[in-house]
Amino acid sequence: MKLVLFIATLCVSSVFSILSATEKKDISNYSNNRYPLLRKPYIELPLGSIKAKGWLQEMLERQRSGATSQMDILYPSVMGDRNGWLGGDGDQWERGPYWIDGLLPLAYLLDDGKLKEKVQPWIEWTLNSQREDGYFGPAKDYPHEPGLQRDNSADWWPRMVMLKVMQQYYSATNDPRVISFFTNYFKYQLQELPRKPLGNWTFWAEYRACDNLQAVYWLYNITGDRFLLELGELLHTQSYDFVDMFLNRDDLTRFNTIHCVNLAQGIKEPVIYYQQQPEKKYLDAVKKAFADIRHYNGQPQGMYGGDEGLHGNNPTQGSELCSAVELMYSLEKMVEITGDIDFADHLERVAFNALPTQITDDFMDKQYFQQANQVMITRHNHNFYEDHNHAGTDICYGLLTGYPCCASNMHQGWPKFTQNLWYSTPDNGLAALIYSPSEVTAKVGNNGHMVRITEETNYPMDDKCSFTIHIQDKKVKEVTFPFHFRVPAWCKEAIVTVNGKPEQSVKSGQVGIINRTWRNKDKVEITLPMEVQVSRWYENAIAVERGPLVYALKMQENWKKKSFAQEEISRYGESYYEVTSSTPWNYGILGFRPDEIQQHFKVIIDSEKQKAAYPWNTENAPILIKTKGKRIPHWQLYNEMTGPLPYSVGNSSAAVEEITLIPYGCTTLRISEFPLVR
Repeated sequence: MKLVLFIATLCVSSVFSILSATEKKDISNYSNNRYPLLRKPYIELPLGSIKAKGWLQEMLERQRSGATSQMDILYPSVMGDRNGWLGGDGDQWERGPYWIDGLLPLAYLLDDGKLKEKVQPWIEWTLNSQREDGYFGPAKDYPHEPGLQRDNSADWWPRMVMLKVMQQYYSATNDPRVISFFTNYFKYQLQELPRKPLGNWTFWAEYRACDNLQAVYWLYNITGDRFLLELGELLHTQSYDFVDMFLNRDDLTRFNTIHCVNLAQGIKEPVIYYQQQPEKKYLDAVKKAFADIRHYNGQPQGMYGGDEGLHGNNPTQGSELCSAVELMYSLEKMVEITGDIDFADHLERVAFNALPTQITDDFMDKQYFQQANQVMITRHNHNFYEDHNHAGTDICYGLLTGYPCCASNMHQGWPKFTQNLWYSTPDNGLAALIYSPSEVTAKVGNNGHMVRITEETNYPMDDKCSFTIHIQDKKVKEVTFPFHFRVPAWCKEAIVTVNGKPEQSVKSGQVGIINRTWRNKDKVEITLPMEVQVSRWYENAIAVERGPLVYALKMQENWKKKSFAQEEISRYGESYYEVTSSTPWNYGILGFRPDEIQQHFKVIIDSEKQKAAYPWNTENAPILIKTKGKRIPHWQLYNEMTGPLPYSVGNSSAAVEEITLIPYGCTTLRISEFPLVR
């Protein structure tokens, strides 16, 4: 322990040495944190620098043709002209900003003129709404109207979402109006928060203050205005005390102690503030929180039982879609600030397992809650905290089924994931920290030469990633810069070649660096060998994993579209989908010794399906895992979901059968937590 602390002290000392050395002049190609904020190991690139390719591009295209591009048409009562963020008398709160928080990055990632035109009125109204004192946004409450949030227009919280929108807009356009807009608003906050603190109108702003705080640090890095550091301290002081919750209380071991989305957003607050106050306790608090969430509430797809309130680790407890996309954003910011690649591993687990299954293939309908073990999707009560509020629609697919916050907020998941695949580094290199087909165009090296790096891969459905360097200036023959890459914790050792020749091998859980002089079309190939592994969950059940993917029972899916009654349409939309199956589901996996795992699970890869543009459904799943199992006769349906999970290891007199598993993200119906049986 003393050695670890000594190394940590050296690292902190080194960081502050760098700070003092660079306070006068930052020689990085992209701006890092300004002194006295702690310098980041990774630096976000301007929006548009990273483009999706392959299957990830297909996800963005499906958003463009799906709900993301047309929420004003699909959900006009909230997203239409009456929205308060367009100056109307309709919804004044979070849902409009939520939508634009996903639509704007999608528009610029795709360089889509029509989508940019759809975004711009929201930007212009927001900029023009700013008063002389710095306040902006809706300023008038209206009487109750079903389906709208028309009160608390002055609440601090929805402005935090719009701050994220405006940051992205500036990143893409460098519109100078944004800087004065932020400056004036933050002066207003510094003056008003002592009189009207974050919790003055609702408690949401207290739990989500980190989204405000990160925007303050963002502006400080541009302007250097010292009052912003004072505001940062004030926001942290008024924020919910997550450090105390995570380190000193047992809240994460008990039910309903925190709202599930507040946890997904707020878990990054100690890390955001750590930039201003770099004390180890802030990082320790977050690491302990993730460990406790995993132990007491965790589910294999990277999420946790949280059907509004925190609700334990039973695989039938719902996990909210808003939680998934907000946790992804939190993990993206924490990777950037800490360089801790455990956060990158977790980000991939959520993105490649939880996110694809919770939104339909055409990106038109979503599940409010998903279940890790989910064998019927019907309109029924399911032992969720929200059962009594949404007429049994919580797991049915529909645009507005369950609660409409997720219909508004789901759009940010894939665009922000794309935006955070690559980072610049303080040594003027580039870092591939999250793997997906993509390309990045950015400045590198001490001379700031532009390069484009294309990443060709079928990851996470394949273990190989190929990177080709393209020097953009035709007059430049070679460029020297470091190329950083992550080796996930699940990979024992990465195999790396440059132009077909062995370069290095890098062990699990590390970031490798290739620092060399590159010529045009030099190629780096990284292989991340994937082996089947198992993890333990509720009632000692196992989940089967390979690489970043969790695997689940392959089941037949029968989708049935149903209509809502006339009196329900205004609340839930016109229709929804139920999904059922005649496939048996109550299987346990036959017990095995730890040294038998690779023999017990047979991996079958369809190389043609690996190349498919869209792998995320049962039909297109490119990887199968075959194993032996037995049905458990007493494990039956309860409330149209799987009944109490039998404890592992149990006995079953049923015959041994071969069962097929596919990637969790390709399933709609599934068992992902399996009892072991003899």
